[in-house]
Amino acid sequence: MAVTGEPSSQLEHKGYNRGLILGLTMAESMLLLVFCLLLVAAAIINNERTQALKAQVDLKSVQQEMAVVQQELATARRERDAALLDLQTAEDKLKQAQEQLQALTLASVDREKFEKEWRDLQLAKQELQKLKNSGVTVEKIEEFQRTLVVLKENKLPEDAAALSARLKELRAAETSLAASKPHEWPPIINLSEADGNYFRSGSAELEASFEAKLRGAVSDQIADALQRYQVDVIEVVGHTDEQPISRRGSNLDQTVMDVLDGKKSIAGVVPADNAGLGLARAVSVANALKSEGKLKGATILPLSAAQLILPGDVITTGQAGAEETRRRIEIRIRRRNQEQQVAE
Repeated sequence: MAVTGEPSSQLEHKGYNRGLILGLTMAESMLLLVFCLLLVAAAIINNERTQALKAQVDLKSVQQEMAVVQQELATARRERDAALLDLQTAEDKLKQAQEQLQALTLASVDREKFEKEWRDLQLAKQELQKLKNSGVTVEKIEEFQRTLVVLKENKLPEDAAALSARLKELRAAETSLAASKPHEWPPIINLSEADGNYFRSGSAELEASFEAKLRGAVSDQIADALQRYQVDVIEVVGHTDEQPISRRGSNLDQTVMDVLDGKKSIAGVVPADNAGLGLARAVSVANALKSEGKLKGATILPLSAAQLILPGDVITTGQAGAEETRRRIEIRIRRRNQEQQVAE
């Protein structure tokens, strides 16, 4: 029997310490281990349940997509069937058309008539092309035919010499008839300073409002008169009052042609008398009208009446003084002299 020097209470305490793990007994340690295993198992079960729920959601989504695909497939099948039906219908119609075409085959006599008409048509086409190449058009042929009808209705000769003589007689009769009737003259367009269409004193430059009126309402009125009266000459006449101009020198002779051609400005023109001032202002108005496309083709002539003519085409007897109604531009429209046209 071993003999120790330690008391029995201390020996019991050591034996008790041998049955502890981290201060726990074996039973308590086992309980703690079992509890940890239960926690792990619960986490695993919860994860499996989450995955199962997700799988169910994914399965439902896949089922919905499958339903949509099946609907689209059914629609595609119906469209395919409809297309096949249309194709079959088209083939049937084509077959019927071919059968009708075969049934409409021309007889030999009809075929010969058709071929003859085709040849005649081709020959006529060639002749028509020759006429076009020589400058003869369908309109000219129709006009010629109408002329022949008129000649026959009026019992006029159709040969050129006799017809020319008869036309001369008709023109002479027309001229005589026109001379016996009163003329309808184009209107005179009067643009006076009394109506606000003015120039600065001693100047031929157009005021902005006057120029705008010339390019607008006035040019429209002139274009309408050209068309209505079949005239082609526009006379722009500059008028002044009888106040004298106190200048000794003038450069009008040296500059007026360049201004009229658009090479120089009207601002550089210096007139020395009323005749020159009237002409310079007429040139300024004429240049404004020449720039309007609606008056293209008409001849525009700038003229000066100076201080000699009163409104109403009356020669002055020497009425001195400042009169706005006499400071004016008159636009007159007429037809070009016919004798000069023939000479040209």
